[in-house]
Amino acid sequence: MTTYSTEIAILGGGCFWCTEAVFQQIRGVFKVESGYAGGAAPNPTYEQICTGKTGHAEVVRLEFDPAVISYRELLEIFFTIHDPTTLNRQGNDAGTQYRSVIYFHDAEQQAIAKDVMAKMAEVWDAPIVTELTEAPMFYIAEAYHQNYFRQHPQQGYCSVVVAPKVAKARKLFASKLIA
Repeated sequence: MTTYSTEIAILGGGCFWCTEAVFQQIRGVFKVESGYAGGAAPNPTYEQICTGKTGHAEVVRLEFDPAVISYRELLEIFFTIHDPTTLNRQGNDAGTQYRSVIYFHDAEQQAIAKDVMAKMAEVWDAPIVTELTEAPMFYIAEAYHQNYFRQHPQQGYCSVVVAPKVAKARKLFASKLIA
């Protein structure tokens, strides 16, 4: 029987379909759930968070084995697959629910995130606006949002927005992909 340790990361980089699709392909990430975090309303629905009034962000909750992929490596992937310089926006998706955010679970994750953000600030031409906050309650999104890209690769948004992000990640992080 194989045993492994797990850690949790919660990241928001725009539409959760994009982020989920990339991290589902990364070796060492055992579970990816799309959901909502960072708002005031308990048990929000997709319709509620889309108003931008609940304060939640679309996020993914990653369960990963740090012996296979580190938190730092996950953040490096995260900063490559979305634009951390646009406030409350990713492409045509606009609103606070699409903000760039890292929710840390402990002081070590916070320190790593600060370090990675500082390094990314040297790469990007505009200031990093990624929010860095202690992990709040995570609410899993409705079932139809889970595994969305895998189930609907030909859907318009998936083929135009998600697929290019997946292709970019596959090219840049080939050594980190599930075989």
